Amino acid sequence: MQDPCQAREVLGIVGDKWALLIVRMLKDGPRRFTELKRSIDGISQRMLTVTLRDLERDGILTRTVRNVMPPHVSYELTTMGRTLREATAPLLDWSIEHLPHIDAARAAYDNR
Repeated sequence: MQDPCQAREVLGIVGDKWALLIVRMLKDGPRRFTELKRSIDGISQRMLTVTLRDLERDGILTRTVRNVMPPHVSYELTTMGRTLREATAPLLDWSIEHLPHIDAARAAYDNR
């Protein structure tokens, strides 16, 4: 039987805002690095690179390099990555739906 504390490894992925946004951006199929960078507001090139490498290492996505000039690198969700997308989609949808309420609550708190 697995140690329940090992779940924190997975929660580290699920709790990472950049990882979840990347997984969401890959839902419709492979995307290039520059497409991902343009699609994810506020992510630095270094953070995108680090997060993509971590997701590849964890088996969430694959990186494909095509030897053309200039090199064409694309990223795509694995089968496991697609199940992560399905599992986290409700959380991301909830976040988008409730963002105005969260902003209002923060403003009210800050004005106390």
